[in-house]
Amino acid sequence: MQTLPVTLLDVQSARAKIAGAVENTPCLHSKTLSRIFECDVWLKFENLQFTASFKERGALNKLLSLTDEEKARGVIAMSAGNHAQGVAYHAGRLKIPATIVMPAYTPFVKVRNTEGHGAKVVLFGSTLAEASVHARELAAKQRFVFVHPYDDAYIVAGQGTVALEMLEVAPALDALIIPVGGGGLIAGCAVAAKGIKPSIEIYGVESKTFPAMAQRLRGEAVHVGTETIAEGLAVRDTGEIPLAIARALVHDVLLVDESTIEEAIALLIEIEKTVTEGAGATGIAALLQHKEKFKGKTVGVVLCGGNIDTRILASILMRGLVREGRLVRVRVSVPDVAGSLAKLTKVVGDAGGNIVDLEHQRLFGVFSVKSTEIELTLETRDRAHVALVIKELETHGFSAHLLGATE
Repeated sequence: MQTLPVTLLDVQSARAKIAGAVENTPCLHSKTLSRIFECDVWLKFENLQFTASFKERGALNKLLSLTDEEKARGVIAMSAGNHAQGVAYHAGRLKIPATIVMPAYTPFVKVRNTEGHGAKVVLFGSTLAEASVHARELAAKQRFVFVHPYDDAYIVAGQGTVALEMLEVAPALDALIIPVGGGGLIAGCAVAAKGIKPSIEIYGVESKTFPAMAQRLRGEAVHVGTETIAEGLAVRDTGEIPLAIARALVHDVLLVDESTIEEAIALLIEIEKTVTEGAGATGIAALLQHKEKFKGKTVGVVLCGGNIDTRILASILMRGLVREGRLVRVRVSVPDVAGSLAKLTKVVGDAGGNIVDLEHQRLFGVFSVKSTEIELTLETRDRAHVALVIKELETHGFSAHLLGATE
């Protein structure tokens, strides 16, 4: 049998060491999501950690492994955000000096929170790989201990404690769906879950923009994009330790669209009343896009983080309303005579539509000097309600056209 770089005993040891300093987050059954996806869905709310991410687990396990001399020298880490906060928070608790190198694109909320834990933040490079190179240069120059976000046995073992807790609450799990960035979480959870229940299936999930783990498992050259809403998964260089474990224990790595991740974020807010970042919602995105794979099974989904920029969150929620037909734009041609606007708004109101915005156009693109175009932004119940509103407008003599995204 193949010897793996991390064992179940390592994960169990990590759990004993970090107990009390890291939350044993809720693992709850979702009746509504189970009905939607036709399988029993259990959610692990790692977004409820103090730093709103599972990354605390591995970070603390690594810090506790250091000698007194290493702690005195201080630590350095590179991260797009959540590993940074985990290292910064627990280094602060343990009185260990910490420096964090973050890519320049890192959301402001993650930079601010990392600094708030007492760490020194250095913004460098446009990718995690560039930040990593700079962090290693600083580590060599300043003699800092480098705390890798995923390619480290202590980190992997710490992350695996997530699966230990899930199987204690839900021992009937048939499958786990784990977000994949560098691979530390899926590797640790695979070791723990397979060690306890060999029959369980481990699925990774990546954005189609950053499919590094899927490509490496298939023996393909790694080609990734430049940006993703799941910035926590924006990793080109999968860890060698996680990759070795994934080759042995992971059933498959599923890919999801960016739009599906957005939909998953909105779904979790609407149904579970919980906020996740892009990476944290990819497990639900996998159920949305690969529903048939999990039908009838008992599935555990790790909501791995909740650090999302509020501006991005607001945009996602509004785009979700547009996608569902609950926020639409309608262009209406009306006679340019007194009372036309009042009549138009009354028809919309009587049909149950709520006018959010109204733009009056008399000059550009208008068919006749005796007519005018009015563009309405409407709140509606759903697409069927949109059709009803347009039908009512046409019944009352208005020419109405539902505008697409590019119009």
